[in-house]
Amino acid sequence: MKINQLKINGYGKLKEKEIDLKEHINIIYGKNESGKSTLLNFIVNSFYGISKNKNGKEISDFEKYTPWSGEEFSGKIEYELDSKEKFEIFRDFKKKNPKIYNEKMEEISKEFNIDKNKGNEFFYEQTKVDEALFLSTILIQQEQVKLEKQEQNVLIQKVANLVGTGDDNVSYKRALERINRRLLEEIGTERTREKPINVVGKKIEELELEKERLEKSVDIKYEIEKNIGQLEQEMKELENENIILKEKKLKEENEKIENEKINLKINLKNENNKKINSIKNKINEINLENKNLFEKNKKINLEKNNFNKKILIIFLFIIFIHILQFIFIQNRILNYIFILTVPIVLIFYLFFKNKINNRENKIRNHLEKVNTEIKQLNFEIDLLEKNNNELEKEINKNKIEKNKINNLEKINLEIINLENKINNKKVELHTLQLDYKNIEPQLENLSKIEEKMVDYKEKMVNLKTLEKSMNLAKQVLETSYEQMKSTVTPKFTDKLSEAIAQITQGRYEKIRLNDDTGLMVALQNGNYVPVSRLSIGTMDQLYLSLRLAMVEELSEEKMPIILDEAFAYYDKERLKSFLEYMTKRFKNHQIIILTCTNKEKQILEELNLEFNLIEI
Repeated sequence: MKINQLKINGYGKLKEKEIDLKEHINIIYGKNESGKSTLLNFIVNSFYGISKNKNGKEISDFEKYTPWSGEEFSGKIEYELDSKEKFEIFRDFKKKNPKIYNEKMEEISKEFNIDKNKGNEFFYEQTKVDEALFLSTILIQQEQVKLEKQEQNVLIQKVANLVGTGDDNVSYKRALERINRRLLEEIGTERTREKPINVVGKKIEELELEKERLEKSVDIKYEIEKNIGQLEQEMKELENENIILKEKKLKEENEKIENEKINLKINLKNENNKKINSIKNKINEINLENKNLFEKNKKINLEKNNFNKKILIIFLFIIFIHILQFIFIQNRILNYIFILTVPIVLIFYLFFKNKINNRENKIRNHLEKVNTEIKQLNFEIDLLEKNNNELEKEINKNKIEKNKINNLEKINLEIINLENKINNKKVELHTLQLDYKNIEPQLENLSKIEEKMVDYKEKMVNLKTLEKSMNLAKQVLETSYEQMKSTVTPKFTDKLSEAIAQITQGRYEKIRLNDDTGLMVALQNGNYVPVSRLSIGTMDQLYLSLRLAMVEELSEEKMPIILDEAFAYYDKERLKSFLEYMTKRFKNHQIIILTCTNKEKQILEELNLEFNLIEI
């Protein structure tokens, strides 16, 4: 990969500036405070975006590089990959995501992953180099050749990872330590006490003992259930017998009531008979009391008949005399007398008839009252006799034997005895039910314990499975590590040793990675010492060589090497040997050197090496 052009519209103190870069060596010359570091940050922020967080600094990069006068805060970077694919990145630094164009000027921004925190990750997807690794290796800034302790540890670890595993993000030692730590913390061993596998195993043993104890309660439960069932059956039989007796008692009581009803009806019948006799006596008394009236009535009727007969005879006699007189005598005076006699007789007849009728009516009215009363009394007698007939029928129909009534006392006694037995059974049953209720929580606890056992046994299976997986991972890791040590590690350490030998002009020829002590360098006498024990100047060269040794391992792309005042403390001899080594070793990489001196330019000219000089 190489950067072809930088176009800065406005970024910090830089504005309206275009810089064209060549394939191999580029020197960007400028005095101090001319904007070289700003230019580097422009490159980094164009690829990865600018942060608004301070990240331990006094102010954030966004605040630091935002133009004060309000100019456009943007720029463009053109670069091409080893595949010759060309891209242009335009970034408005006030916005999170850039616009990405291919060489056909087609925007392809959406073809890359967009992280909600980091923004568009196009450059990482193309090179597999993240910002932290870019800053730790590819970009070597002023006075950062000797890394700070944290950065130094990161870089040395990545080198160790590469040497040990072939992947700068994978440390065999840390991976092994992590697996062992996880085995110890997440699983445990036979010697540990409070680790998961020991806790789970102990819990299973405790649950087994508790289960065994509680299972005895199951037998007690079955015995109680059996006794409860037997008692309930006995109570049911007693209660059925009691129901039958109560039904029998009810029947007897109903019969007793019916008998009492019959007695009442007999008494009522006797009362009716008394009433009938009383009424009949009263009728007789009435008849006796009105006997004279009846006789008077008969006498009047007789007198009335006699009187009517006498009047009739008189009329017949008068009529006969008149006929005789009319035939034989024919006397006018007698005729007149006869004529007068008739009315007189008629008047006399009417007078006496009225008198007799008055007497008769008076007696008759009184007799009618008497007859009405007698009739009413006879009606009452009929009703009473009719009622007696009905009562007699009911009495005959519902007649009960007296010996049945005497059974009630016996039945009541049997019922009392039965109810006493039932109550005793109830007390016994209640006692058993209390026992059952007391044992139920233990049985529920047994169920919970069984559930817990299933859970803990499942945990144990999972722990065993995890333990097996981790041990398998350890085995695979150890096998892979041994393979890496026999293939990748020698190759990498040989390259690093070659670089150190050339940079230090043969003073240090070998570098090795020790699993326990880290990076070790071989002295001319053959002894190995830790890198940290070398001189500051030598360490500068070593750490710079470490960075450069990693460049080819970082990505499949031949990443550019950017050096910002990296040789400020190098003497001419060291700088010459390093530049000679670097330009040969990384002849296929773009090299960008930012400097405020002419040392690099002069040495490159002495070495007859072509370079592209840019002044800012």
